[in-house]
Amino acid sequence: MEEQLNLFFGFLENDKKVSNNTLQSYKRDLKQFEKYIEEHKEDYSKITHEDIKTYIKYMQEIGKKPSTISRGIASIRSFYQYETKNKKVEEDPTEGIQSPKIEKRVPNVLTSKEVALLLEQPKNVDLKGTRDKAMLEFAYATGMRVTEIISLNLDDINLEQGYATCKNGKKERTVPIGNMSLKALKDYIENARNIMIKDENEKALFVNVNGQRLTRQGFWKIIKYYKEQAHIEKDITPHVLRHSFATHLLQNGADLKSIQTMLGHSDILSTQIYMQFQDETLKNIYKKAHPRA
Repeated sequence: MEEQLNLFFGFLENDKKVSNNTLQSYKRDLKQFEKYIEEHKEDYSKITHEDIKTYIKYMQEIGKKPSTISRGIASIRSFYQYETKNKKVEEDPTEGIQSPKIEKRVPNVLTSKEVALLLEQPKNVDLKGTRDKAMLEFAYATGMRVTEIISLNLDDINLEQGYATCKNGKKERTVPIGNMSLKALKDYIENARNIMIKDENEKALFVNVNGQRLTRQGFWKIIKYYKEQAHIEKDITPHVLRHSFATHLLQNGADLKSIQTMLGHSDILSTQIYMQFQDETLKNIYKKAHPRA
């Protein structure tokens, strides 16, 4: 099974071009399933529908959350679909298997006042404060995922036309940037970033105090720090800012399709991005609906 798993992981990484986070999730789920099979001395190619049901029951008994079990079954299903397609197994044992029901939780969202309070915290009194102001404004202005934000390069920002180009593998999307975020970005790029970087060849938009690309952990710590400074009781993560971005746009009249485009929930190729950016409708919707545009 190990050999087949490695081939499957290679397929996901090289052919499907999944993100590293997604790949690691597949690996965790399938390695756990492999360990379970080995402990029960089963042959992975002979696993039946009933065996999968027993595995689900086992996961429940050891206290796994329904969301974790559901994701695990999805990973196992993808693996067996790959194996049946390549004729390594005769039948997919996950066919017809129902994953545990997951309660749909309402995303944690900040009010407009809470967002304003959070964004008021970083002060332009030093390099770090200038960077943090630009970063938090940008996170709320664009609704980008934390991984997307820290992956941005300086060249991905068009300050004159007010948009950011977000690249995710072969996919790209163009996201408008509001005036308040643009102002903070210009201040950071012109007055802080060029001092913070130690290497002139550094491409990262947001850098840490050592002049290197900011990490996910660094971003999370910054948000946590300003949340405490603002005395906001709600748990705030980069994803909460993303949820707040979408919710506030919707509340202010933006249509779901435009929000979906800005969030990058649809497959948009670079040519489609370019054509879409020429359409002033998306920019106008953003300007009218985003509280800080």
